[in-house]
Amino acid sequence: MQTHKLYINGEWVSTAEQQEVLNKYTQEPYAKVAKASEKEVDIAIEAAAEAYKERQMPPYQRFEILKRVSELLQEKKEDLAENITLEAGKPLKQALTEIDRATQTFELAAEEAKRIHGEGVPVEAAPGSENRMAFTIKVPIGVVGAISPFNFPVNLVAHKIAPAIAAGNAVVLKPASKTPISALKLAELFGEAGLPKGFLNVVVGSGSTVGNQMMEDARINLYTFTGSAEVGLKLKQNTGLNKLILELGNNSPVIIDKEADLDTAAKNVAAKSYAFAGQICISVQRIYVHEEVQEEFQQKFINAIQSLNVGDPNESNTDVGPMISEDEAKRAEEWVEGAKNEGAHILYGGERDGALLQPTVLTEVNHEMKVVCEEVFAPVVSILPFSDLKSCIQDVNSSPYGLQGGIFTQNIDTAFYAAENVEVGGLMVNDSSQYRVDLMPYGGVKNSGWGKEGPKYAIDEMTEERLIVMNLNQ
Repeated sequence: MQTHKLYINGEWVSTAEQQEVLNKYTQEPYAKVAKASEKEVDIAIEAAAEAYKERQMPPYQRFEILKRVSELLQEKKEDLAENITLEAGKPLKQALTEIDRATQTFELAAEEAKRIHGEGVPVEAAPGSENRMAFTIKVPIGVVGAISPFNFPVNLVAHKIAPAIAAGNAVVLKPASKTPISALKLAELFGEAGLPKGFLNVVVGSGSTVGNQMMEDARINLYTFTGSAEVGLKLKQNTGLNKLILELGNNSPVIIDKEADLDTAAKNVAAKSYAFAGQICISVQRIYVHEEVQEEFQQKFINAIQSLNVGDPNESNTDVGPMISEDEAKRAEEWVEGAKNEGAHILYGGERDGALLQPTVLTEVNHEMKVVCEEVFAPVVSILPFSDLKSCIQDVNSSPYGLQGGIFTQNIDTAFYAAENVEVGGLMVNDSSQYRVDLMPYGGVKNSGWGKEGPKYAIDEMTEERLIVMNLNQ
């Protein structure tokens, strides 16, 4: 049984209470992690506040530390990926890809640390200001409170702490309780890379205790959170005038136009619907298919699903592993059964074995069913036929979410019409909603969030612009 301590003010800290971490495939405990009390959370926030005030790092030092972390990620890639597979149930090949992406995230943040700058402001153009000169500078916001999810326990942690440190801030991180070890291993890498004490603090515990305490602490200047819309709304309502970056729920739509390349679309959407058992904010959930090609697409889609390997995530060829817990798999199964009772047809899948839910396809659904109108966050997709693109996009936009979407078409006019009218933060043309590279701006509209991730864009959120005006007559 592995044991892990909290990382506070550059030291490893034991606590009176521990929590177990389960192997998500076997559902057996394999590690214990120290669990923070109010005392440890308070010490962590104070350490971050003191580091920010007393030990500011110049940009080149931030660059060197972040670049070194990116190098260490590659040096320890196999170990980190195996840990993701254990604690998250993510198939090993997808876990290895996550480490590669996190490597890029830290490298991008390192480069951006050297590019933070303001701009000249031509105040001398205003009457009476002929002898003045003005410019802006970008200054760190202070202490960043980061709350990360279970589905990318390394890379989504990276998207929070890398830009925060690149901008000169200090961080208090609460990783997901189901996957805390990856964050603690990242803290080890920061220690090895020479990060001064206090700039990164990792506290493990439930949202109702650790999360709420962080939310109510006035020493935290910005909150960055990835999770449910309900918790995001609570953060927004209870953090006063503090800045927020919220990456929240979604039920991603993908449109299959009658002029789409159906072979490409079917293979792409099958892979992107069921990666990590559909537990990705931009996983495909709603597939709108033109009625003229519905039957052909469905057959090609089922064929593509059948080529996916489902089972033990530790096997190198597994494409679809277990969900994060058996309770979540049961919840998704209940949603599928509920849709079936309301008239939906299970075209494929639907079977569950413990935490392993087979890739599932539903037809004959409607927009009132939970599997369509809410975020299923499971290996479940629904196919909805359409005859008119305008009415299809109206149905797409009826969702309260709008993170990312996709459209497959060979018609450029159709692609541009969708780009102008689909209400999402990002629309992928001839790709599924799940396309993301770590340098791009990533964030949604409506209930899907507030602010942008991606190192360059997150740094903008995590800094403040300060105006300097010089009176040259003095």
